[in-house]
Amino acid sequence: MTIGVGGVSPQQALAKLCKMTDGVAAISEDEFHQRIQRAQQLMAQHGLDAIYVNAGTNLYYFTGTRWYSSERMVGAIIPAVGAMQYIAPAFELDTLQGYMAIQGQVNTWHEDQSPYQLFANVLDNMGLTQGQIGIDESTPFFISNGIAQAAPQHCFTSATTVTAGCRMIKSAAEIALMQRVKDMTLEVHKAVASILREGITTVEVEDFIDQAHYSVGAPNGSYFCIVLFGEDTAYPHGVKSPKSLAINDTVLIDTGCQLHGYNSDITRTYVFGEPSERQRQLWQLEQNAQLAAFTAAQIGTPCCEVDVAARKVLQDAGFGPGYKVPGLPHRTGHGIGLDIHEWPYLVGNDLTLLASGMCFSNEPMLCVPGEFGIRHEDHFYMTPQGPKWFTPPAKSIDDPFYLG
Repeated sequence: MTIGVGGVSPQQALAKLCKMTDGVAAISEDEFHQRIQRAQQLMAQHGLDAIYVNAGTNLYYFTGTRWYSSERMVGAIIPAVGAMQYIAPAFELDTLQGYMAIQGQVNTWHEDQSPYQLFANVLDNMGLTQGQIGIDESTPFFISNGIAQAAPQHCFTSATTVTAGCRMIKSAAEIALMQRVKDMTLEVHKAVASILREGITTVEVEDFIDQAHYSVGAPNGSYFCIVLFGEDTAYPHGVKSPKSLAINDTVLIDTGCQLHGYNSDITRTYVFGEPSERQRQLWQLEQNAQLAAFTAAQIGTPCCEVDVAARKVLQDAGFGPGYKVPGLPHRTGHGIGLDIHEWPYLVGNDLTLLASGMCFSNEPMLCVPGEFGIRHEDHFYMTPQGPKWFTPPAKSIDDPFYLG
C-alpha cells in the first residue's frame, strides 16, 4: 500500500489537524493605498484618465471593500489623479461603509434611478468631462454597456493593463498569505489520503476535505474540491457519475481553500494499493514535465516557454502532440491570488515576461482516456533569483507525502 494512504479513521485524522492561521496578518490599509498609487502610475503610462472597478476581487484588491457582484451596480472610480469615489445603491450605504477599508465619497442611486447616469455625473464632477476610461474586465456587459450609453463623450476600454498590471506582481504580504494557505491545504491532503478505504465515495471524501479545511483554520472550509478514482482521473475536471474507490485505483484529489481572500490549489495523484508499472511510468513522466516547467521559469522568460518545456517532456515520450490526448490538453499553469485563476498564464499564447512577484500553479496534467490521468499541482513564485516552490512536489508514487 502507498505510504500514508489508508488505515486511519476520519475521526482520528481530523483529531491530528490543528488551526494554522495564528500570526497571519491580513493586507494592511497602507498596502491598499500603495495599490491605488501603483494603479494611478499605470494609468498615466497607458493614457487612461480613470478606471472603474466593479464589485468582486478587483474592488477588494484596490479598496479593501468586500462586495460581491450582482445586478445592482457597486464599484469604485479610481482617477489617474485625485481621490477615489464609490458608486452604490442608496439603501446599501450604511452596509457598504461598514465594509470599506479605504474611505471615499459614496455616490448613491435609488432603485428607480440609473446608476449609469450617476456614473457619468460622477466623472463630470471629478473634472473628467471626456477622456479614456478603463473598465474592469470582470464587469458584466449590462453595466459596461449602460455606462457607455450614458457617457458617450468618453472612450471606454479594458482596464486590464492596470488591474492585471498591479495584481500579477504579488507583495511580500500576499506571498506570505499564500504560503500559509497552501501549507494548510497540503496538510489536508495528507489527512484525506490517510482515511481512504475500498468503497469510499467521492462525496464522502469531499465532505471530509471540507471538515479538514475548517480544522486547519479556513473560515469557509473548502473553496473547491475535485475527487476522482480510477479511469475518472483521466478527465481534468471530473465526470458526471464518479465511481467509488477500488483497490489499485489511481486517486486524484484537487482542492483548496481561502485565507483573507487568497487561494490555495493543490493536486495530488497516487495509487490506492500497489502501483502497476504503467502507473509508475506515467506518474514519473508527469513529474518530469512539472519539474521541466519549474526549471524553465526564469526571470525574463516568456510564460509560453514554460508551457513549451513541460509539453516537450510529454511529447518526447509519445504523447500529444500539442494539446491532443493522450497528452496534456490544457495549459501548464495559471496565475493565482485573490482569484484562483488569474494573470498571467503558462500557456502557448501568453508572451508575458516572468518577473519577480508573479505566482503560478504548475500542473501539466497527463490524460490517458480509457486508463487514468496524473496531475501533480504545486505552486511557485518568482524571486529575483528564479522560481521558488510554495509546496514541494510529491516525493514519489510510493511515498507522495515524504512520510517514509
